[in-house]
Amino acid sequence: MRVTATQAKNRFGAMCTHAKTEPVFVEKDGRIDTVILSADQFDALNSSGQGISLKQQKKAFDQTHKAWIDEQNARFEKHGLWCDDLRVW
Repeated sequence: MRVTATQAKNRFGAMCTHAKTEPVFVEKDGRIDTVILSADQFDALNSSGQGISLKQQKKAFDQTHKAWIDEQNARFEKHGLWCDDLRVW
């Protein structure tokens, strides 16, 4: 559900009730500014990212994208940086 900030303010209780079934997206100036979630949704979201350290995330990323990383490193070794001869006037 998408509502304006004014609608969310004026109908906060209804927004909280609706958030128990699905997220409520609150818009300001036509852009999503805030999301209202139920406590259960927040706990699920919060716990899904925990337990994995940054080092473990980096290791998983490196393993997943090893071929691409190796290709980029080889390109760098062969050609250097694209901006090596860039002149700032």
